Amino acid sequence: MPHEHLAPDVALRGLARETRWMDATDQARLVRSGGVTALELVDAAIERITALNPAVNAVVMEWYDHARSLVAHQAAEGPFAGVPFLLKDFMAPYAGQTMSNGNGRLKDLAVPSTADSTLVSRFRGTGLITVGRTNTPEFAAMGTTEPRAWGPTRNPWNPAYSTGGSSGGATAAVAAGMVPIAHASDGSGSIRIPAALSGLVGLKPSRGRITAGPFADEWGPAVSFAVSRTVRDTAALLDAVCGPSVGDLVVAPAPDRPYVRELDAAPAPLRIGVLDRLPSGGAVHADCAAAVHDAAALLEELGHQVESAFPPVLGQADVADGPLALMATSPMLGSFRHLADALGRDLTAADMEPLTWAAYQKLKRVLADDYLQAYAESVRYRRQMQQWWADGFDLLLTPTTAAPAPAIGSYSGDPRQAAALGARYIVFTRPFNITGQPAVSLPLHWNRAGLPIGVQFAAAHGREDLLIAIAAQLEQARPWAQRTPSPPNENLGEARARV
Repeated sequence: MPHEHLAPDVALRGLARETRWMDATDQARLVRSGGVTALELVDAAIERITALNPAVNAVVMEWYDHARSLVAHQAAEGPFAGVPFLLKDFMAPYAGQTMSNGNGRLKDLAVPSTADSTLVSRFRGTGLITVGRTNTPEFAAMGTTEPRAWGPTRNPWNPAYSTGGSSGGATAAVAAGMVPIAHASDGSGSIRIPAALSGLVGLKPSRGRITAGPFADEWGPAVSFAVSRTVRDTAALLDAVCGPSVGDLVVAPAPDRPYVRELDAAPAPLRIGVLDRLPSGGAVHADCAAAVHDAAALLEELGHQVESAFPPVLGQADVADGPLALMATSPMLGSFRHLADALGRDLTAADMEPLTWAAYQKLKRVLADDYLQAYAESVRYRRQMQQWWADGFDLLLTPTTAAPAPAIGSYSGDPRQAAALGARYIVFTRPFNITGQPAVSLPLHWNRAGLPIGVQFAAAHGREDLLIAIAAQLEQARPWAQRTPSPPNENLGEARARV
């Protein structure tokens, strides 16, 4: 059911209304054809953000003048030339612009970055025009996007609910139709979880598929990429930004052909394992189980071999606590060091939110021996997990999350309560951050309350091609891009006719 909180399309005029639900591929084609100028397209996005953002709080930094300047001085080249874009307020240094990581102190300091990350430079090289930054929980540490520094991001499908985290602002912006595609990052599910709760495509690439340079490394669980409304946008952007850079520690095997070639190449019958419950044996929410069952039935209709099976190690190891959790959370120490360096002093509880402070205190107590044990456990886990694919399975289908979107305000200041709630949202996603395998969340199901419920597909390391192929096949069989959280745009056909 649509919700009144989002400005209906009649509140938008002209190009802002016509292009609201166009994906990035069509918007770029519109510019190339001369149907509109890049400046007109960017101004249309700015108009949408101005009208829609007060209801959802997805965009927290507005770079409108900078974006218009880029259009005036940047050559109109690249596959997405002129398409408006948003960067997450985390893991995306952009020369001359600030980044707060969702932290109030860094927000107030407003220190501009001195250089782009390599990925940001590649985004620029595609022709994308960045118009601002999107909301994220403090240091991307929570399963919901409600930082004190910026306030909560609300789900465009229902404002009482969250879009999850930590790329919650990015998915809210795309789901609301502000921009067609946005940067996101994923350290325990932070691309896939909010994509699942927002009705979007969220691909977490393989470790080493996209360089983390020059300010980070590829050894850890976190990767950066984007969220979109269509598989073709995801495939084309991955083609444009993937690949290593100087000094990369991990490099994923190069694809045999461009990812966009997978869009029309229906995969041969695949062997797909299905997990419709918690790996430990407990039940997931009925909505999430129903999403998996529906997806499995559709896969069978498409000719794939579907069976109840999953890697045994998934049910034998706890990714929410213990050594494996340490491997996922220890990179947060880098964010804490960055804050201390920016402040020029030791950190205090007043410098961050209580839950983040609790995480900082816990990580400070970790010894070298603890970390070595965690690393050894992650190696064992990775090898046992990937053996399942080596033994003959092509894909694993799971819920993306074990529960639908949490209500705004669900996370209290109690670290134990927050950890228990957060476990519902990382149980299926964090394993593939630890192993480095690619996984994608697809919007194939909505519950009776009108909230999106995503399903996840995981592949062997380096097999983004297979994920894109199956995603494209499912998108064609059960299209989702025209399903929007506000009244459909009656003038969409007019804009498409101009492409």
